[in-house]
Amino acid sequence: MHEIYAARAHPEYVVLEIGGELGALIVHTDPSLHGREIEISPLEDDLARSHKDVLERRAGDRPAFTAVFDKLPEGVYTLWVDGSARARGVQVSAGSVAELDWTS
Repeated sequence: MHEIYAARAHPEYVVLEIGGELGALIVHTDPSLHGREIEISPLEDDLARSHKDVLERRAGDRPAFTAVFDKLPEGVYTLWVDGSARARGVQVSAGSVAELDWTS
């Protein structure tokens, strides 16, 4: 039987590859986006998209639902959900972690 990757909780640590000209972005969401894909593209190229699943992780003693993008070249990005732009102008700086809070 095939396991659905996003269906299980993910207690393992997240290792981010950042530094030099690379940064990262963490998107915090509500449980309603659990298992869904969030796409990201450079601001100037809406068609050059990659994606990450929203996974359940732990934040202390409670669940947290996040999509984690690492190895992002410094720049400005657009985030997409279900083919629609949800956030434009998201800045990612080299050597650091940007965060978006999409929780209600």
